[in-house]
Amino acid sequence: AQVGRSMVGVYGARWRDEAFAAYLRRFGLDAGKKLKEYSRGMRLKLSLAAALAHDPELLVLDEATAGLDPVVRGELIQDERHSIIMSSHITADLEQVADSIAYLHNGQLLFHENKDELLQSYGVLHCGEDVLTSLPAGLVVFTRRGAYGCESLVRERRTVQELLPEAVCDAARLDDIMRFYSGRDAQ
Repeated sequence: AQVGRSMVGVYGARWRDEAFAAYLRRFGLDAGKKLKEYSRGMRLKLSLAAALAHDPELLVLDEATAGLDPVVRGELIQDERHSIIMSSHITADLEQVADSIAYLHNGQLLFHENKDELLQSYGVLHCGEDVLTSLPAGLVVFTRRGAYGCESLVRERRTVQELLPEAVCDAARLDDIMRFYSGRDAQ
């Protein structure tokens, strides 16, 4: 309750007490409890309630979903009334809700693409070195070589499947894409 009263001083006329109270109820937070009695996840929910209660057009969130239970995490990331820039290592959340993905690695932007196109286009090809060399230039992003063959991140997965019908080319997950791009960047 004290946090809500404090936010009036921060946001002035934009602060909406009724919205804050509704978010507290929605997140299952007791307004009568002291902040020190809240768990980490409860504190995160309180921060989100305070951030959302002044109806911002844009939210910039850093690891905002890490301490939240799956139900609340799903509610937050499905809220389409706010534009959200979210920094997260929880790629499953990003796969569910992001419109676009920008991948920063060691301070460098490795890619920024529409999420749906990214996931539809990329694949993980499993094959031998001899098969890999038959692909046209530009389709292979990065290859990891091992004792039992190659594992490569490829663009245009369907094209690769047509060119190499005997090879296994699985759809790439966001984790795969980031792992391969960061491996390529390390070289």
